[in-house]
Amino acid sequence: MDNELKRTLGVFDAVVIGLGAMVGAGIFAALAPAARAAGGGLLVALALAAVVAYCNAHSSARLAVRYPSSGGTYVYGRERLGPFWGYLAGWGFVVGKTASCAAMALTVGAYVWPGREHEVAVAAVVALTAAGYGGVQKSARIARLIVAVVLAVLAAVVVACLTSEAAGAGRLADGAWGGPAGLLQAAGLLFFAFAGYARITTLGEEVRDPRRTIPRAVPLALGIALLVYAAVAVAALSVLGAGALGGSSAPLADAVRAAGRPGLVPVVRVGAALAALGSLLALVLGVSRTALAMARDGHLPRTLAAVHPRHQVPHHAEPAVGAVVAVLAATVDLRGAIGFSSFGVLAYYAIANASAWTLGSDVKGRAVAAAGLSGCVLLACALPAASVATGAAVLALGALTYGMRAGLRPAS
Repeated sequence: MDNELKRTLGVFDAVVIGLGAMVGAGIFAALAPAARAAGGGLLVALALAAVVAYCNAHSSARLAVRYPSSGGTYVYGRERLGPFWGYLAGWGFVVGKTASCAAMALTVGAYVWPGREHEVAVAAVVALTAAGYGGVQKSARIARLIVAVVLAVLAAVVVACLTSEAAGAGRLADGAWGGPAGLLQAAGLLFFAFAGYARITTLGEEVRDPRRTIPRAVPLALGIALLVYAAVAVAALSVLGAGALGGSSAPLADAVRAAGRPGLVPVVRVGAALAALGSLLALVLGVSRTALAMARDGHLPRTLAAVHPRHQVPHHAEPAVGAVVAVLAATVDLRGAIGFSSFGVLAYYAIANASAWTLGSDVKGRAVAAAGLSGCVLLACALPAASVATGAAVLALGALTYGMRAGLRPAS
């Protein structure tokens, strides 16, 4: 078909794109609110988030093998549960992640040039959109460079903290625990940082030999991200403790200061800026591919389904996503207004797990899908009330839009 994308990504590139999304700006900021909620139980909350993420990754990989096309859970929900559920997953993903794109762009601006955040954010969006237009392999090469630098920065943070005289194992579980509600809320906040492995499945149409590549790439990316998160969390806790970590606005910068390495603070800032850039790159790729899939079914303007004959990219969807994100980044500060993204991501994966449940009678597959679905619902309900309310309102608006469009369709 003329509007199909070209399969060029191998296991390594798929893992790198997933890592670029996961080892993003979240690790530089998510630890603080999670520590406030969980207290001394932060590492337990991280483990809980990892278990739910594993269940979701397992279900998503099974579905991607069956449906190796662009769109991720939008396609899985449509094929396994019906058009409405696929649409709802796609709606929540496109709306929530478009806001996340703008937030990541503004985060890049805040680190690169404080006071000129909006201008830098727009420049970053334009540059990455232009790079993406040259093909997914070009985006993968950029992701490789970003991931390598970010991992090097995080390794420097871990080494600086754990070799410091200020480090103490007693701080790892020090302080009052947040109780079951606090642990669940912290796990929900940390889960959002794990969700980047979805980029691998949304790019399913551009992966070589998807039945072999995706089931290998998803757990590999998730496993590496978990090891990185655990090492960084242990390092930060060892010098700050849960109380100081929870009260920090720049936790990794404060951690290296507490470790007696203030010279690393500028390095941490560079790492955070690049991490946000990597997240932005992966988000634009994921949103544009989901928009492509929804446009093919008529849920978005059909012109967005066009694929460039030479570069093999969604050359209408990707610039359209970039344009919307650039306008948002230039006019609105969404960094503090995207709490609904965590709720939306959990709803997205709840639909993925429900879809995986229908694949067959495989005991392990169904058990993992049931655990993932339960975990997503539990973590979503444990998020702060404002996040739940905003996320539910976004999904309700999507359902209303779907119902109105269905009512306007002529009877067949």
